[in-house]
Amino acid sequence: MKIIIDFDGTLTAEEQQARPLAEKSLDTLANEIIGAPRPELSQAYRATRARLLRAPHRHWWEVNGLNASYCDEGAFILNTTTLQALLREKTAYLTAVTEAFAKGEYDPVVDCTNDLFHRHTAELEPVFRPGARDVLSALIGHRDYEPVILTNSLGAKVHDQLATLGLDSDIAVLGDTRQYDMRADWTQRFPHPDFGRIQVWPLDKLHRVDLRRPAYYGALVQALEQDPDIVVVADTLSLPGALPLNMGIPFLLLRTPYTPDWCARAVKSHPLGRVLGDIRDLPAALTATAAQSILV
Repeated sequence: MKIIIDFDGTLTAEEQQARPLAEKSLDTLANEIIGAPRPELSQAYRATRARLLRAPHRHWWEVNGLNASYCDEGAFILNTTTLQALLREKTAYLTAVTEAFAKGEYDPVVDCTNDLFHRHTAELEPVFRPGARDVLSALIGHRDYEPVILTNSLGAKVHDQLATLGLDSDIAVLGDTRQYDMRADWTQRFPHPDFGRIQVWPLDKLHRVDLRRPAYYGALVQALEQDPDIVVVADTLSLPGALPLNMGIPFLLLRTPYTPDWCARAVKSHPLGRVLGDIRDLPAALTATAAQSILV
């Protein structure tokens, strides 16, 4: 069984890293991109973040006009969403960002926040969750498991941070998966027992997860071609989890201090979903998942 484990937030305690990431991002915006006074940016960031959290179902990480993730699904996601709202809503900020990222891949705001994330998470010291090293060591030494690390970041950053754990052998990294790469013109649909063939998964009255993620889909298809027996483990639903579930791939959600209840409910309600209370619960959950697969 190939165990695809998300890096940020799953193996690492990103709730402890989110504030330093925000501070570094605001420094760069103030000094290199916008030129606004740093205290002004800090105040605007705090006010924007608080406003988003008052109604998180109305605010999301927007890419190509689509909802990549609700703002409250992750500590890093909340930072990205806050920065996007902050940069889009003030004309002077948006003008400066548009000039700085005029030749980007997405729109200037998305390109700016992507750049801030990749640049500054590489500068942060990794803060691994208790038990992360022991779990990875157990998976490396297990004859039936092949751990692979999943990340939207470039593989080199994750390799370097994993090296600080001093594991007995290297772990493969599935990098630059672009789970956030949303495409409105993508035609792929997924069979759902209640809703038919869908592109958007309605979870409840407030939340709908968009599955139009062709880059991530391609990465998962390639993984399935190499080994049809795979499991995905991550700390958020929209980005890494919803698509595997709708492709028939088991998904284990790590419940963290920031995991919203609606995410846990959605995963629990799916026959291929399971919620972990601690990363140290992963080996037992994998045994149960393997047993379930044999029964099916």
